[in-house]
Parts: sequence; C-alpha cells; structure tokens
Amino acid sequence: MLEAPVYSNFINGEFMAEPASTIDVFNPANGKLLSRVPDADASEVNKAVAAAKNSQKEWAKKPANERAGYLRVIANKIRENADRLATIITQEQGKVLSLARVEVDFTADYMDYMAEWARRIEGEVITSDRQDENIFLFHKPVGVVAGILPWNFPFFLIARKMAPALVTGNTIVIKPSEETPNNCFEFAKLVAETDLPAGVFNVVCGSGAGVGSALTNHTDVDLISFTGSVETGSRIMAAAAPNITKLNLELGGKAPAIVMASADIDLAVNAIKGSRVINSGQVCNCAERVYVHADVADEFVSKITAAMAETTYGDPIENPDVDMGPLVNKIGLDKVAAMVETAKEQGATVTTGGAIADQDTGFHYQPTVLSNCTADMEIMNKEIFGAVLPIQVVKDLDEAIAHANASEYGLTSSIFTRDLNETMKAIRELDYGETYVNREHFEAMQGFHAGVRKSGIGGADGKHGLYEYTHTHVAYIQS
Repeated sequence: MLEAPVYSNFINGEFMAEPASTIDVFNPANGKLLSRVPDADASEVNKAVAAAKNSQKEWAKKPANERAGYLRVIANKIRENADRLATIITQEQGKVLSLARVEVDFTADYMDYMAEWARRIEGEVITSDRQDENIFLFHKPVGVVAGILPWNFPFFLIARKMAPALVTGNTIVIKPSEETPNNCFEFAKLVAETDLPAGVFNVVCGSGAGVGSALTNHTDVDLISFTGSVETGSRIMAAAAPNITKLNLELGGKAPAIVMASADIDLAVNAIKGSRVINSGQVCNCAERVYVHADVADEFVSKITAAMAETTYGDPIENPDVDMGPLVNKIGLDKVAAMVETAKEQGATVTTGGAIADQDTGFHYQPTVLSNCTADMEIMNKEIFGAVLPIQVVKDLDEAIAHANASEYGLTSSIFTRDLNETMKAIRELDYGETYVNREHFEAMQGFHAGVRKSGIGGADGKHGLYEYTHTHVAYIQS
C-alpha cells in the first residue's frame, strides 16, 4: 500500500520542511487515510503573517491590472488540472464528482471574474461646502487578510477570499479546514508554479484552537474573513475585539422555502430537492425548511417524498452516478441522526428516510422528509447539515413569512408562486440577504452573498464583495 502523502505549509513562496506534528485526513466515504497535513502552531502563523505583511506594500504598489494578471494565470492552471483537483475534493470532502468539477470550474471562473474588476475599482468625487476645495474618496487595501475556510466548498472558498483580496492590493494567509486541506495544498502547488511574489499568498494548516486562534488574535492581521458556524464566528469576534480587527463573516443559515397554492408544484419539488440534496445537504444557503400552503400540501408532500426517496447515495469515487455522497464526518452524521430523532419525538412524521444508511463504510444518512412539523420544533429552527427536509403547512403567505422571519438566521430564502403580488410581497417582507423566486438556492458570482442576524457580517461576491477588502480614504484638497 502506498504511503499517504505528507503536505507542508506554504509560506513566503516556499513549502516548509515536513511538519513535526500532523493531522490525518480520511475519505468520509470509506474511511481510508488520504494524507497527513501540518498541525501548525503560532510560530508558523507568525512566519506567514510576517511574510504577508512584508510583501503587502510592494504588492499594493503594482497596478491593479498587473495584480489581476496573476489571478488569470492561476485560473488557467486550475483549468489544466481540473479533473485531478475534482477527484481530490471528492475524496476528502465526499461530494459527487460532478459537483466537485463544477466547484473547480467555478473557482477558475471566479478568479477571472474578480480579475476583471481591476479596471473597475472606483472612488468618488464629493461636493465640498468650501470654495476652491475638492473632496476625493479612495478605496485602499486593508493590508493582511486572514482567510479561514470551511470544509463544504473548500476549493471555491480559497478563491472567494483570495481573489478579491489580491486584486485590491492585500496579501493573504489561508487556513484550510482540517477536514479538507488537501485541495488547498494542491492549489498552493499551482501558485508555486507561477511568479506570484513571495509572501502574497500563504497557507498554514492546523486546528482552530492553534492556527485559527493565532490568526484571529494577531495584531498584524487587518481583516479576518471566515466562513463557518455561528459558534466559531462568535469566538472570532471576541478574539478580534481587542485589536478592533475588521471582520467578514458568513455563519450559516436556516433557509425557508415557501410554496404557495399558485406554484408550479413539479418545479418547486425539483428545485427544493436539488437545493436540499446538493453536497449531501451540507450547504449553508440550501433550502432547510418548507412552508407549504394548505391547499397544495398533500400534493407537495407526496411528490417531494417520492423525489427524495429516489435519491441515490454512496461512495462517489466508486460510483460517479450517485446523487449524493457521505456527510463529512461521524460528528456530522451523529448530529443529523439526533436531530431527526428529536423531531420524531416532537411529533414529526417521517415520510421517507429517517435513519443512518445501512452501508459497510462511510458517513451516509438517508435522504429524509419530515411532515407534520410545527414552528416550535428544533428541526424547524436549528441548522441541519444533512439531506433532511422538514415541512410545515400554513394557511396563507402572511403566516409563511412570519414563520420564515422568526429565525436567528437570515441568509437565503425562496418562494414558489405564479402570482406577481405574492412574489413582490415576499421580497419586501422576507428579512433575508437573498430571496430566490421559482428556482433553487444558489448564488451568482456577480451578486452579493450576505445575510442578516446570526448569518454573518458583510458579504462576498460582486462589486460589494470586492469592496469588503478595502477601506476608504478621503482627501480634502484646498487650492
């Protein structure tokens, strides 16, 4: 049997010596050891932050379009290695190969998209109250960015944090998730093949308590961009507070999908199922709960139950045709199973699924539909990272919106209706960062992916996501 590869941190343009302390990375579909990665400490973080800080001023002096050129080169290298990268992502994270390939392709496109903003970073000329004075507003880089990644879309999130940071003149230190770090080290290998200046892009792997804490407490980190849980986001806010470090946080959701009596039920079923089983339900913006109008509830429950029951699952490397793979680890599997059991105890009815899958290996949970759910149930209020869909019947749109908004989260939402008035009312009254109408939950790179309440601070993508990586500088010029 081949020895599992050992990865090293990437700091100041070089891969470091083989780490003394490592973390084992396993395939969640079959439990096989894939690699060993660094379990770094604060000293490695300090080296990476120092490298990023030392290179940032000169990097920022380069014309923005020159900085963008490096992103385009990396994007092309990603495309040249797309199949290999997709396989690595599937092996360590568990998503189906087709989705992993979408992630890789989307990442390359995202790098190119953000590169296009190089000639579009704009300031403002502001009217002065004084004679012969001009007021100019500039967008300038914040400095050193710490990018802390999740495990569910680990490859794309590198670009989502790195690309806008670099094109606006910042440097970055990336901390990949310990669950899915291999793809990030392979990304770093591609970066090492380019002539990107040393220190502009760095990777340090380790635990949240070690590397994560060292980054979020660091006095030379100017922006922390984190995607993950509310609990971890709250700890990051506390750690950043003494230094007043700028934050960009995406912290999850409990996305409601409203199905009205006027809806195309087949369209709603297909879109909601697709949104619920994508990445085995491990997506912060996918449909997590349904509010269906009483007039079409029986039809919707019957059809979504049949659709979810047809969902195939298994090891996506052995069988690339499955609809979904395993959950990322046993902790996630046990959490999903416990939440479904609690829902059953609270009165929910399992119409399909409802149990850990009977498979020899892997963290698989059956695609599940729960009917007869009520607003007070945990399953309707707490985020569940698995292909489990709870459904509550409502009498009208007002009741659906009231339940949808009664949440600590506020990332994405959706409505299925043929009625324009219902559509506009939902958009006006749903207190969410995004609302999808008659389609699945999946954002566009040119939009702005942001939430309210405990779903986070700031956002990503598009023009507004780009400017998250800048601060303003106003100049008053009296002639």
